[in-house]
Amino acid sequence: MPEGMLMDETEKRASQDADDTSKKGRGHMPTIALVDDDRNILTSVSMALEAEGYHVLTYTDGAAALAGLSATPPDVAVFDIKMPRMDGIELLRRLRQKSDLPVIFLTSKDDEIDELFGLKMGADDYITKPFSQRLLVERVKAVLRRVAPKVEGAAADGTEKVVLERGQLVLDPERHSCTWAAKEVVLTVTEFLILQALAQRPGYVKSRDSLMDAAYDDQVYVDDRTIDSHIKRLRKKFKEVDDNFDAIETLYGVGYRYREG
Repeated sequence: MPEGMLMDETEKRASQDADDTSKKGRGHMPTIALVDDDRNILTSVSMALEAEGYHVLTYTDGAAALAGLSATPPDVAVFDIKMPRMDGIELLRRLRQKSDLPVIFLTSKDDEIDELFGLKMGADDYITKPFSQRLLVERVKAVLRRVAPKVEGAAADGTEKVVLERGQLVLDPERHSCTWAAKEVVLTVTEFLILQALAQRPGYVKSRDSLMDAAYDDQVYVDDRTIDSHIKRLRKKFKEVDDNFDAIETLYGVGYRYREG
């Protein structure tokens, strides 16, 4: 077994269950990857997630996780920042070169700089240690809801997931795709939802609170700096395909708005 991969009896059962589910065609069981060098955290959180019906993959360092996540992509990954062989920041950096996998960071109270850097690199959320298992489970559920909104819910409220076009911007919610001037821009789930909220009403100012509501579950608290970090990351990604990108405007003390050129 590769170094860093934790395979206890709980995970063996989960792996077998996932194989059985796949073989019998009983539908998709969301897979959550946990990456932490603390085996007690891996065991306790795995049990909490499995109790909610999720399949859990566990890794004890970033290097093993990078290989494992590439071979078997999960629906959501939860990373610790400080790990041996490869820390969470480097793991996220490498993943973002080829994947928009939703990622939740686990940070210590003294990791403020690291968590901000992680958000700028494209993490979707973070939780500060020590944390309750229930909080982590709720954060995972919130990210899963944002990744795959229920189709029946959209039909019930009469809304459709239509392609949004604003000048050179094209957003396709069904495919979670974004292009600018026909060039692909790879966005995380959170970045996509924030941009979608801005682009839906060009010229109208969106406060940070309203952007939080658009991108996060209503039970999840995030502060202003989180939204600011996502906006900075959005601008950087668009400038990589267009040096003159200036469609996201800042109104200091008020919020942000999308300017359709």
